[in-house]
Amino acid sequence: MALINGFNHDGVITLNRVILKPEYSTDDLEMRVAELCENVKTYHSDTGFVGGFVAMNSGRVSNEGSTVGQAVASPMKGREALIVTFWHSFEEHERSHRSATFQPLFAKVLELCENGNEEIAYDMLWSGKAYSPDEAAEARAAKERYLKVA
Repeated sequence: MALINGFNHDGVITLNRVILKPEYSTDDLEMRVAELCENVKTYHSDTGFVGGFVAMNSGRVSNEGSTVGQAVASPMKGREALIVTFWHSFEEHERSHRSATFQPLFAKVLELCENGNEEIAYDMLWSGKAYSPDEAAEARAAKERYLKVA
């Protein structure tokens, strides 16, 4: 099973990094992005859109996973969001952004952005979901068996 149902192995992921202007709140962003996402789902679910998500910087920094110092909090907490979408192709994504229904809603989101917008497209290299508890136990047992042989 795919991590994202319906997302083909050669699909495209787009990523927007939004930094809110100080006078706007997460609620402002959520409302405008919800309208934009509803539009994309309504008008582009049958023309290339597979799914997406929006994530807000929580302020937490993983010292176990970071190699750039030992910060304890991100200064972008509550101000930086990622808008990630999944598409069958880059061309379908681009067509969606040219639609008359999309552009006015996109402009409303951009009003909130301190950093303007740069949307970068990525080609999928790998995706996967976690093992079930039984699968995880089986994988660990297999590792142990084969590590002893090597």
